[in-house]
Amino acid sequence: MTQPDPTPYPLDHVIEGGGDDDAALALRNATLTYADLRTRVGQLATWLRKNVDSPGARVASWGAKGELTCLLPLAAPRAGLVHVPINPMLKRAQVAHIMADSGASLLVGTPARLATLEEGDVAAGCAVVEEGAALEAASGCDAMPASNADPQAIAAILYTSGSTGKPKGVVLSHANLWLGAVSVAHYLKLQSDDVTLAVLPLAFDYGQNQLLSTWYAGGCAAPLDYLMPRDVTKAVAKHGATTLAAVPPLWRQLVEAKWESGAGDSLRRLTNSGGALTPDLIDAMRETWPQADIYPMYGLTEAFRSTFLDPSLVATHPTSMGTAVPFAEVLVVDDAGGPAAPGEEGELVHCGPLVAKGYWQDAERTAQRYKPAPAHSEYGGTAVWSGDYVKRDADGLLYFVGRRDAMIKSAGNRISPQEIEDAALATGLVADAVAFGVPDTALGQAVHLVVRGEGSDDALRGALKRDLPSFMQPHTIEWRDTLPLNPNGKIDRTALFREITEGAAP
Repeated sequence: MTQPDPTPYPLDHVIEGGGDDDAALALRNATLTYADLRTRVGQLATWLRKNVDSPGARVASWGAKGELTCLLPLAAPRAGLVHVPINPMLKRAQVAHIMADSGASLLVGTPARLATLEEGDVAAGCAVVEEGAALEAASGCDAMPASNADPQAIAAILYTSGSTGKPKGVVLSHANLWLGAVSVAHYLKLQSDDVTLAVLPLAFDYGQNQLLSTWYAGGCAAPLDYLMPRDVTKAVAKHGATTLAAVPPLWRQLVEAKWESGAGDSLRRLTNSGGALTPDLIDAMRETWPQADIYPMYGLTEAFRSTFLDPSLVATHPTSMGTAVPFAEVLVVDDAGGPAAPGEEGELVHCGPLVAKGYWQDAERTAQRYKPAPAHSEYGGTAVWSGDYVKRDADGLLYFVGRRDAMIKSAGNRISPQEIEDAALATGLVADAVAFGVPDTALGQAVHLVVRGEGSDDALRGALKRDLPSFMQPHTIEWRDTLPLNPNGKIDRTALFREITEGAAP
């Protein structure tokens, strides 16, 4: 695959390539052309500058998908400010933490969400404005010209969902976000006639890139907040969507949903991140949308996107993470710091210009994750040490093994939860599976498997005894009708682990 242009630009230039009369943003009651979009971004940037006249100040947004939340990622950096998008599914205590941690000078949000805030949730010097008022005021402003900012300047702080402890802010530059848009648009082969149905939250990198990569290619983004899978199927048909990005729990809901005749025929590409697609789910996706290419992807907010699997390899290598995306150097590093041999497990280390600038005002955690690149790196500089163990086969394809901090240590054996989960899913008896190690007096840790499905305990245990060695067998299998999801739509492993370990014997 040829590499795209690696030259970084200020982020708001991502909308400069679309034709003036071409559709850029399909909102609920109106569609903005690229000419409209450039004007609205410029007007909002002017309004922001008038209200927050301090370069580098943080501007937070807490609202549903709509005009404001789609414009702010470009308008705030154009105004020399830093955008802090807050997931609309978060509650006031989490929002209060993000506001305090980021030191935001302005919070713009929907009235209903802002009404939940209590005294002290927002600092005394922080202005709070309802989104309707902000848009109305901005419409009367002259449009600020496109930015000439240093591409290495900070453009956004994206707060993770807080899998351990409180959410932490990942600092992203104009260059990080610009090159991320270029990279994804390139390997997804996005074109100006593409329509992306943006169903993922805009407050994290995978979701925000739905907009940025589509606009870089000159296409149209259609933001959607959905309650039921049926809302997605109807929106795909309404907009003639060609691109749909999701996480595994949503994909499973969508393949089980009722699609009206021809409703999904417009889809050209389906992208996945935030968890691995299982072979049975891939088969279901291929059967539901036979005309669409499937792009399994792996990423982490600290380095945006690391790998993707070419659609031509999905059928033959369904469990592979693929190879590095453009602008990423992905290394498999052994315990000695050198390159791991083919088939040998090692830590995934991400190098290159997609690597973020660290955690906001958290030097200690930044130093734990952001370290000098290994000596054999071509890019050098600072790398993200992911904590994920992977292996690379003889053909160069990567495979996920497990997280360093999630590995189960039982009776002296080092066990990957992923391997147990994959085996459970492969039986066809369960729809979801999550494996943990829980404290056990004799073993150190015992395997606890949580599953969702309609199979039987005896059948599942029999299949696992057939497919896994004895030391990997679950000590406990817990059946549930539903599994908790975090604000990004992924299975909330932290909540499950907390429930399990709080009830486990020491």
